[in-house]
Amino acid sequence: MTDSSEEQERRKSFRLDMEKELVDIVWIDKSGQEHNKKIACLDFARGGLRLDCDQSLATNTAVTVVFKSANASNQKLYGKVLRSVKQESGWFEIALVLDKGA
Repeated sequence: MTDSSEEQERRKSFRLDMEKELVDIVWIDKSGQEHNKKIACLDFARGGLRLDCDQSLATNTAVTVVFKSANASNQKLYGKVLRSVKQESGWFEIALVLDKGA
């Protein structure tokens, strides 16, 4: 008999459950307008992040994620939107792939 957790978890890299920790994201839309939003980070893995947002972000949009933005020792990660999927709640699950230098 196989362990169901092994069947469900197919990722080969480390993943951290962020328990909906709030992060700030910054992006520039197609018209050149900069946006800042505080949203929930659901998961953090070596290759990317999964975010919960009240609006969709276009695929390939460059996004800066700021952890603990109010703190002088905040951390920034840079990535691009891999996908944006509307959930039953009406919110969007945003998957970011981190830039290779991150």
